Amino acid sequence: MKNSPPWSGGFSNLINMTDKNNNSQENNPLHGIRLIDMLEYLVDEYGWENLGYEIKIKCFNSNPSIKSSLKFLRKTQWARDKVEKLYLKTIRE
Repeated sequence: MKNSPPWSGGFSNLINMTDKNNNSQENNPLHGIRLIDMLEYLVDEYGWENLGYEIKIKCFNSNPSIKSSLKFLRKTQWARDKVEKLYLKTIRE
């Protein structure tokens, strides 16, 4: 038997699925914040040099750019975790 996609049960199943996703994210402080927005905020706040000091990642220290940093962070979860942690720390100060 083939598995049916979640939307195959009609509109009400799709609404229920959306409600569950929204409820599971309500306590996530990063929900709705894009990676590019976090990175731009951190660069504005710290500058590339200090950001590279805070998070020792080559793309922040060697010829840094938003584009190359985003490419690396999207592929490398441990680095993205560090950026998210610093972002949360910075906005809470």
